[in-house]
Amino acid sequence: MLPDLPHAPPRYPLAIVGAGALGLNFAARLAAVGPVALVARSEARAAELRAGVPVGDAIFHADAFGPDRLPAADWVIVLVKTYDTAAAARTALALRPRGVVSLQNGLVEDVLRGVCAGLPVGQGITTEGAFRDGAGVRPAGAGETLLPPGFEAVAALLGQAGIAARVEPQIVAARLAKLLMNVVINPLAAIFRVPNGAVLELPQRPLFDALLAEAWPVLRAEGLALDEDAARERVIAVARATGANRASMLQDVLAGRRTEIEAITGSLLAMAGRQGVELPTHRAVSALVGVIEAAGRP
Repeated sequence: MLPDLPHAPPRYPLAIVGAGALGLNFAARLAAVGPVALVARSEARAAELRAGVPVGDAIFHADAFGPDRLPAADWVIVLVKTYDTAAAARTALALRPRGVVSLQNGLVEDVLRGVCAGLPVGQGITTEGAFRDGAGVRPAGAGETLLPPGFEAVAALLGQAGIAARVEPQIVAARLAKLLMNVVINPLAAIFRVPNGAVLELPQRPLFDALLAEAWPVLRAEGLALDEDAARERVIAVARATGANRASMLQDVLAGRRTEIEAITGSLLAMAGRQGVELPTHRAVSALVGVIEAAGRP
């Protein structure tokens, strides 16, 4: 065993798979009140996290592990990019948990179930935000975390860390509401390279309105529990409340990383396809984000 590996208890109460900005933000807050394991993409990255990284105004020394040196954990939260879901689910399974819950973008529950068959598995949502800058990881405003039924223990652990979390019986409708926010705000922020609040301004606003108008009936048919006016007000309120935040897709574009456009807008387009509906504005912005992504990546 490497000398700088953390001394692992027999089982961690909670592990987080994914050491991006949001995963680090969650882990740092949880570690302030109890043990939490953080699983990074490699042992080299885990060693960096154990040595200490800036999160907020403090240096966080994580109980970090590479995917080949895993402890056991009672519960696992998956917080990776959607295209890494299957690999993260295999890592989560290797932690020998009681259950696995995702707080990712898009709709990934079926992927998790396919890998973690036999375990309680679910996908919740979070509106907590965090981003990286030259100084480290910066929290981007407190939000709310909603978990599927069966994950009351995870909600309690998050609550002990001061993270607003609860079990939501209507989690499917809540996931669709989050998807609505994502398919409208994320692509526009990435294309125009603006913070969330600016999607309500010109020249972004006509596209904002078009994306919302196209998405709502498709998501409503899938179980979205908001009428059209309520949906519009909800998305506008989120854009305003997170006005200074940089959407995850914008962060990816600025960093030259692969975006989650396929998992976010792609999920909506798949629903529309099943319903026999065309969404020309969403299809166009999806293509444009793809072009921007390809141009910015090595």
